[in-house]
Amino acid sequence: MLVENKDVLRERLKEIFGYDQFRGNQEAIMQNVLEGRNTFVIMPTGAGKSLCYQLPALVQQGTAIVISPLIALMKNQVDQLNAHGVQAHFLNSTLSKTEINRVKKETLAGKTKLLYVAPESLTKDENIEFLTKADISFVAIDEAHCISEWGHDFRPEYRRIRSIISRLGNLPVIALTATATPKVQQDIQKNLQMEDADLFKSSFNRKNLYYEVRPKKHTKKQLVRFASQHKGKSGIVYCLSRKKVEEIAELLRVNGFKAAPYHAGLDPQVRMQNQDAFLNEEVDIIVATIAFGMGIDKPDVRFVVHYDTPKSLEGYYQETGRGGRDGLEGHCLMFYSYNDILKLEKFNKDKPVTERDNSKVLLQEMASYAESSVCRRRQLLHYFGESYEKDCGFCDNCLNPREKYEAREVLSTVLQAVDQTDQRFGLQHLAELIHGTENQYILSYSHNQLPVWATGSDEPLDYWKSAIRQALLYEFLEKDIENIGVLKLTPKGDAFLIAPHSLSFTLDHDYSTDEVEEENEKEMPVVQRSYDEALFALLKDLRKKLAKQKGLPPYVLFQDPSLEEMATVYPTSTEALAQIQGVGMGKVSKFGKPFIEAIRKFVEDNDIVPATDVVVKSAGTRSKTKIFVIQQIDRKIALEEIAGSLNMSMDELLSEIEHICYSGTKLNLDYYLEDYMDEERQDEIYDYFMSAETDSLRAALEELGPEDFSEDELRLMRVKFLSEHAL
Repeated sequence: MLVENKDVLRERLKEIFGYDQFRGNQEAIMQNVLEGRNTFVIMPTGAGKSLCYQLPALVQQGTAIVISPLIALMKNQVDQLNAHGVQAHFLNSTLSKTEINRVKKETLAGKTKLLYVAPESLTKDENIEFLTKADISFVAIDEAHCISEWGHDFRPEYRRIRSIISRLGNLPVIALTATATPKVQQDIQKNLQMEDADLFKSSFNRKNLYYEVRPKKHTKKQLVRFASQHKGKSGIVYCLSRKKVEEIAELLRVNGFKAAPYHAGLDPQVRMQNQDAFLNEEVDIIVATIAFGMGIDKPDVRFVVHYDTPKSLEGYYQETGRGGRDGLEGHCLMFYSYNDILKLEKFNKDKPVTERDNSKVLLQEMASYAESSVCRRRQLLHYFGESYEKDCGFCDNCLNPREKYEAREVLSTVLQAVDQTDQRFGLQHLAELIHGTENQYILSYSHNQLPVWATGSDEPLDYWKSAIRQALLYEFLEKDIENIGVLKLTPKGDAFLIAPHSLSFTLDHDYSTDEVEEENEKEMPVVQRSYDEALFALLKDLRKKLAKQKGLPPYVLFQDPSLEEMATVYPTSTEALAQIQGVGMGKVSKFGKPFIEAIRKFVEDNDIVPATDVVVKSAGTRSKTKIFVIQQIDRKIALEEIAGSLNMSMDELLSEIEHICYSGTKLNLDYYLEDYMDEERQDEIYDYFMSAETDSLRAALEELGPEDFSEDELRLMRVKFLSEHAL
């Protein structure tokens, strides 16, 4: 039977997919699935994971259920399978009721070989009932790292998968992931009750990918220059926010690149069109949110840019893995600033304590990777539990080596600190112990009494953190899988303590210097595309004067970021002023004339020629989503209903409404506010914004009291106030 399976697999591989041979562990994995055994696959992005469940599904009776969190990937894979003549469908929130009924009918009739299901859809009772009637061959769980709270993309609904599978019968399971640290691997197997599963782990080394980190300085110029060097090639640019995605996609478009945005806030039809345009080479560059997750299986992506620092090394590795899947060139560029890490930590402040702590660990790992001057490939492979004995010679750190130093004494000190604290503490505590930081934690353990205490006080704390990370990387230390963050000595570390020898460590990159330089450049009065202090001061005075005449707070006319941009690009026409962030034609018509006249005079008096090498984004274009929201509000449709139509949360819809308002469009929300809050409460908030110096929500909450007013009430009233006075 085994030989027959092998023959059938190879025949169908050639017949359906056109390949002559399997890659890596693919054939062994498929055999395992066909034997009905639980299978756990850890295989890097681009190594052919999907084939490991697609082909077994085609040679078996029944329908294989594929659980995937990425709607884009579902559509992409179903389209590809259908093109190969394979009957495949997906079941998720994008389908109409009619379409869902058709998918169910064809599955129950035995026509569907692969059914892709979103985890949210899987948990619905009607879908569980339907699946119990279907002839299911096995269950594939893609992106299995989502089940682990220690993974980079934890999704609570994944925790329910095991119990739901049990309701469907005693089915074999294949779990697959492209990113799993040893801790995440353990967590996946435990939660899926697959401790006995056969493990197939491929190397994480993608030899064709070039890894590079640059300081986040003049980032738009750097991006345009980088894209010019790869003109006509396919690439992905990742940003952290939807707003940034739109901005960068527009920046690339106005600079002559075929680029399109891709994020969850877009109209589903627009998102699908943009994805297809990228796959069909009508668009070269797709700009996407990291959080939403791109599920596009395109082999010839030549570059992957992280415009913002990712949330974790797992996410970074998976996203960079979308480059060069065909084995050819793949340039992975990340713009890094520690400010991004601090912003991401702020985003996590409202999460539960455990989740917040986990996220902080992942962020610190990300910062360490970016700042380290050790071989990038070596760092990545070590993070995923894979040894790499030499430097790769093909990353920015290898090609541009940093200063090395003799580390015999340094490493001895690090290992002594681990040994003297009984191998029970993490990197931060150990670095503070060596440095001599006298905090409550150190004192509570009486670690200030240890021989190693403060022996490294002549070096900064970050120096010791870097040394500890390198001790980990070169396997003198290891992470304790059971106790997150705890570092332990390895046999190699024990041996070094007994017989120390000469070795070299490297100094980390210092990106803070680059950030300071950029800030200083902003203070220069007349520099190309930099913040002109003299003009900014003049515009602030003008704003204050006009606001007083109109009886309005100054921020209602233009906010400071808008004035700063005016003092950067010197807009001297209504069209140019309308392109400034937060302006739009509404504000230009109402307040623009004196500002344009003031800027024209300033430009003439100072012989300034505005810079044009990088075009700023046009704020005039509106997506179908924006138009839909405006039309629905004009028709006085309840906001909850609008959010439901767009598959948005209320928070996301309010953000969209605010964006429309700040872009210069009046919105009349009176019909909604009448039912939402009484007139007295409206008046109190309205009066506050009329006298406030800023439209900051935080300031409003502090002044009015978070116990008396909700954030949503303030956001809605702010839109009403700005629509009536600023537009």
